[in-house]
Amino acid sequence: MFGRKKQNADEGVANGTDDYIRDAGSNSDRTLTDANANDHEPSKAQIKRATRARFIWALIASFFLLLTVVFLILVEVGNTSTSSIRTNIYFIKLDLTNIIPVSVPNAELINSIAQTLGLHDFYTVGLWGFCEGYNGQGVTQCSTPQAMWWFNPVQIIQSELLSGASIALPSKVNTLLGLIRVVSHWMFALFLTGACLSFLMMFLIPLSIYSRWATLPIMIFTFLAALFTTVASVIATVLFVIMQNAITSVTEVHIGAKINPEMFAFIWIASGSAIIAWIIQLGQCCCCASRRDVKKGKKRGSKKAWTDTDEAVTSEKPPKERKGWFGAKK
Repeated sequence: MFGRKKQNADEGVANGTDDYIRDAGSNSDRTLTDANANDHEPSKAQIKRATRARFIWALIASFFLLLTVVFLILVEVGNTSTSSIRTNIYFIKLDLTNIIPVSVPNAELINSIAQTLGLHDFYTVGLWGFCEGYNGQGVTQCSTPQAMWWFNPVQIIQSELLSGASIALPSKVNTLLGLIRVVSHWMFALFLTGACLSFLMMFLIPLSIYSRWATLPIMIFTFLAALFTTVASVIATVLFVIMQNAITSVTEVHIGAKINPEMFAFIWIASGSAIIAWIIQLGQCCCCASRRDVKKGKKRGSKKAWTDTDEAVTSEKPPKERKGWFGAKK
């Protein structure tokens, strides 16, 4: 009897000890699990390293928008002053040196009379106004910059003539005036809006590294900047090419017309740069891990951010124990 009670008591003590050890083991496992979870949480340096590719692409997109802004500023300030740089930036140049064809009798005398009446040798057309000058002197005067300005050759030529003098222009030129007015207003508004949007998005695009949701509105406004700039470039190209062909095809008067390749290079470089920036932002909506993705564990980003850490951990070896005489540990 006494032996059984003692045996039961010993079993109870043993069971209690096992429960205590089991609880202690579970607590230690829980502690180790929490410690491992904290160890796997990415640091700020890892997050930056993992999203470095996205940051680089964002800077590239901002750089292309910077190109867009620079070339659009050149377009905006072109042909607004008599300085040598601005006068070389224009859409089209009209040459009225020999407005009367040589086939007409006394053509040279009539042309000299036309210059005496107030006509200049050439006129250049910009976005905000026009400039005029003589072949030997260059540009002598530019009109006051005016918003929503449009090129009206009839009004310009008649305003240059002396009071009471007039020149009958062909009807083919007059029919284009209404179209030129409407198209020029759209071109002016689109160029100005595209420049403002590109300037704003140039500073907002780097914010797309934080979240792909933030990239969506940035991509939309970048698309609008590219759209406005490209449409304005298409309008300018079509408008002045048609104007050049219409003016040079007139045989009654001899008016030379030549588009400026530098100006059209500027507007198409600006358009192409804006399109590239939009394509980069479109790709960032689905590619390249953002910082929010790395924090949430949805994407890991660059592998270098994690392999470097793993190599650093594995490379750390425990220090060797120094042994004294006869193998005794110190």
